[in-house]
Amino acid sequence: MVGFQIDPFIRTFTNENTESVYLTAKEFDLLYFLYSHKGQVFTKEQLYDNVWGHDHITDTKNLTSFIRKLRKKIEPNPDSPQYIITVWGVGYKFDEEKP
Repeated sequence: MVGFQIDPFIRTFTNENTESVYLTAKEFDLLYFLYSHKGQVFTKEQLYDNVWGHDHITDTKNLTSFIRKLRKKIEPNPDSPQYIITVWGVGYKFDEEKP
């Protein structure tokens, strides 16, 4: 069970210490999309389509940068993520189970 809260109506994220964490609009969109589909693995292209829309230019380095920045903001230990998980060779998923 996750210890943080996401409020999609006012687009806020509160961490496990009940501190509000500033997320950019796209960081929030990416987090909320992954969170809303817990356990499901998405390719980078699927994330671009669902978060940025179909009229985007796919740049995997850009997505990797967003994931890295988001992990720094929401993960207790960004170097060993427990929420936004990389599925090597496929993409990313949100895992709500704490280790």
